[in-house]
Amino acid sequence: MPHDDPDHPHALLPPEPALRVKALETLLTRKGLVDPAALDAIIDTYEHRIGPKNGADVVARAWSDPDFRAALLNDATAVVRELGYYGRQGEHIVAVENTPETHNMVVCTLCSCYPWPLLGIPPGWYKSDAYRARAVREPRKVLAEFGVVLPERTAVRVWDSTAEIRYLVLPMRPAGTDGLDRAALAALVSRDSMIGTGLPQAPA
Repeated sequence: MPHDDPDHPHALLPPEPALRVKALETLLTRKGLVDPAALDAIIDTYEHRIGPKNGADVVARAWSDPDFRAALLNDATAVVRELGYYGRQGEHIVAVENTPETHNMVVCTLCSCYPWPLLGIPPGWYKSDAYRARAVREPRKVLAEFGVVLPERTAVRVWDSTAEIRYLVLPMRPAGTDGLDRAALAALVSRDSMIGTGLPQAPA
């Protein structure tokens, strides 16, 4: 069997995902196929410069500054570009605001279009066939499975991301946060709350 052959590359990889990644990185580096410095730069980009913390910063600014919020809802692309949260997979951003009357939820029914500069790499469930199909057909049931149970009076609006337009949900600001600064507010914002499948944390 190929998987039992000690010369087969798959047999050299440990079972733990983190160790498998490190082993693959080592093998590719030794073969001259990967530059470790370039790989470190890519990892640093997605860990520190691209990811949900960027989106959380935008949400916290919108909660703190009415003028910023109005500008974001009017032209999110221009606003996030000015902040530097712009680039591949985030060329055209639309912000949609949750209210007591409307809860917004984002899906990509064709593939996994997603605002990478604001939210980082899309989670596995976002790319799954089940989420992509069910989010449109039965959004309330899907939200309930994420732990989001909305009042009956709150309508659910589903937005379908495309290669041309990606969406950022502006969640409602939690009660009891009037005295918090922007950094503290950003800490309450989760990735899922900016997709619409979660809610911001309540302050401690």
